Amino acid sequence: MNVHEYQAKQLLREYAVAVPAGALATTAAEAEAAARELAADVCVVKAQVHAGGRGKAGGIKLAKSPAEAKQAASEILGMTLRSAQTGPEGKQVHKVYVEAGSDIAHEFYLGIVLDRAEECLAIIASTEGGVEIEEVAAATPEKIITIHLDPNAGLQSHQVRQVGFGLGLDGDQVNQLEVFLGGLYRLFVEKDASLAEINPLVVTQGGDLIALDAKLNFDDNALFRHPEIAELRDPEEEDPRERAANEIDLAYVGLDGNIGCMVNGAGLAMATLDMIQVCGGSPANFLDAGGGADKEKVKEAFKLILRDEKVKGILVNIFGGIVRCDLIAEGVVAAAGELGITVPLVVRLQGTNAAEGRKILAESGLDITPAETLGEAGEKAVAAVAGVEG
Repeated sequence: MNVHEYQAKQLLREYAVAVPAGALATTAAEAEAAARELAADVCVVKAQVHAGGRGKAGGIKLAKSPAEAKQAASEILGMTLRSAQTGPEGKQVHKVYVEAGSDIAHEFYLGIVLDRAEECLAIIASTEGGVEIEEVAAATPEKIITIHLDPNAGLQSHQVRQVGFGLGLDGDQVNQLEVFLGGLYRLFVEKDASLAEINPLVVTQGGDLIALDAKLNFDDNALFRHPEIAELRDPEEEDPRERAANEIDLAYVGLDGNIGCMVNGAGLAMATLDMIQVCGGSPANFLDAGGGADKEKVKEAFKLILRDEKVKGILVNIFGGIVRCDLIAEGVVAAAGELGITVPLVVRLQGTNAAEGRKILAESGLDITPAETLGEAGEKAVAAVAGVEG
């Protein structure tokens, strides 16, 4: 789960991580009032959307007076912000964060991520702040500092010094970094974060360390332990299909292709996406109906897939373990008939009661293409979509 910058900074404050003063605004008048309250020489008005690249997209503006803050907010609120992270459809801005400006001397990058390959957390730091870390890694990898943390020992003082002196900080600033990075690490662990990114981390002309921007992501599977984090969820920032899937307990991720997929089991779903690619096609989604998929859930899954106008064909790939293939087949037939599915439909059933399930499909009178193997299913789905588009 992602949170907005203003929410991330509130959490950082709770862990003694220094951030500039700021206030949320949903109208231009509120932005003007916030700027007046901050009484800073310069304010920064920032679009609050779950995406990076806001500055280049016109979503961040400087204001030297409350009146300018009002004008900046009026230009940002309601705009459709488009960046590399939003895709061409962009994101509409519903709120802005008005923040006191900072007198910047240096900008750095600082982040904590889960390194799955090393099975531990990693601190990533760079002197190239304000730039996406992927760009730094591609262009100047030697400018990236990576430190892996022993999960039993946690963050150690010598590791903080290694980061600080690697960034070129002086002794006083390294002492500040001890508090700053220590708080960031505790937040990451205690709140079950999956990413904590400060970009840029700035040193002011006065020598203070401040988190000028902040991005926090949290592990969805741990939210039951953190209702205070779950409350920060902003449904308006989520893909409406993913939001609808979450409400009916389906795991769904929208993709850019044209072959809709309904699968039971995350591993099988990923293998199905791979097979579609291998066969020359492009999947439109990841959809895991779960091990307990039933007739009603199958129908809801079809509805979800068909909400995507790019879908030109559907591949259903079910392995009957806990779930019975004949029940899935009944659900497929009922949904196809009730929803009036007109795109090609390829169904592969294997496992418990697979023979009975195939018989139900064959006797349904519906235009359903059966498949035995995963490879055959992928080939038939790709061929069917090619026939529609050709």
